Amino acid sequence: MTGQDKKQTRSAEPIRVLVTGAAGQIAYSLLFGIAKGDVFGKDQPICLVLLDITPMLPVLDGVVMELQDCALPLLKEVIPTDKEEVAFKDLDAAILVGSMPRREGMERKDLLKANVAIFKSQGAALEKYAKKTVKVLVVGNPANTNCLIAAKSAPSIPKENFSCLTRLDHNRARSQVAMRCGVPATSVKNVIIWGNHSSTQYPDVHHCKVNKEGKDLACFDAVKDDDWLKGAFISTVQQRGAAVIAARKLSSAMSAAKAICDHMRDIWSGTPEGEFVSMGVYSTSNSYSVPEDLIYSFPVQIKDKQWKIVEGLAINDFSRCKMDATATELVEERDTAVAFLSA
Repeated sequence: MTGQDKKQTRSAEPIRVLVTGAAGQIAYSLLFGIAKGDVFGKDQPICLVLLDITPMLPVLDGVVMELQDCALPLLKEVIPTDKEEVAFKDLDAAILVGSMPRREGMERKDLLKANVAIFKSQGAALEKYAKKTVKVLVVGNPANTNCLIAAKSAPSIPKENFSCLTRLDHNRARSQVAMRCGVPATSVKNVIIWGNHSSTQYPDVHHCKVNKEGKDLACFDAVKDDDWLKGAFISTVQQRGAAVIAARKLSSAMSAAKAICDHMRDIWSGTPEGEFVSMGVYSTSNSYSVPEDLIYSFPVQIKDKQWKIVEGLAINDFSRCKMDATATELVEERDTAVAFLSA
């Protein structure tokens, strides 16, 4: 048997991928990319499991019809369901997009309480039905704390298998720098999002490199505007989600879906040599003095489906202050959510 034959034999087994909130607008932008091979590989067949609440099942049927009508060679099966025992069975990957959105006049603690119930239940379903090797990405907000609750509710699945999405913030930061320098986004690497996927996040470009005319420059040297990088750049990235909502009257969907694809593809295939990306991961044993037992966004490198926090990056006082502020918010969120968890 040739190496190519072995590869085809190995990849012939479909992987089971769950998307929750599957009738929503982020999923609508996401599912095509997954099904056509942009995330898990061009030779990896997929069984797509779509979970949503019972009232959304008729909409989900329409999504299934459209996926069928795409006539995609890698998509072997689509399973729409409102039942966790169906949705979480034997999963290789779970993308948890669905969550309780913040309603007008809703207190943050009420939002946390509603989402603790959802992610406690989904964590328990992962524990009971999914493979222990499942990779779980939490997108639904508040994503960091929802991810922590899901992980705590699935004690036999390694905490390292859980991450939350800060890649959208990472991509936003990368793009802002690229536009400012007049280069493609691919010429900007190693921006960092520290902390919470909220307006306290810290987009950090102290370790970022910009390729201009074939040369890698430090971001501050390429941009040549320290005030912008320490002011308007940070607030633009922090507030970008709100700006999109103000303009579209809907939250980010296309860009969120692209970020989800980027995040899961990097988990599956690894990060390029010398580059790192941002994701919310378990903070215990980190070397940046971030409190333990949080899901906090760090710079990571990924190899063989395992992430590793990038060590040894110099942190100045400006960065330290902003990293601590977002950690403080996450500790408060965690403590509130954990109290609901045990209630």
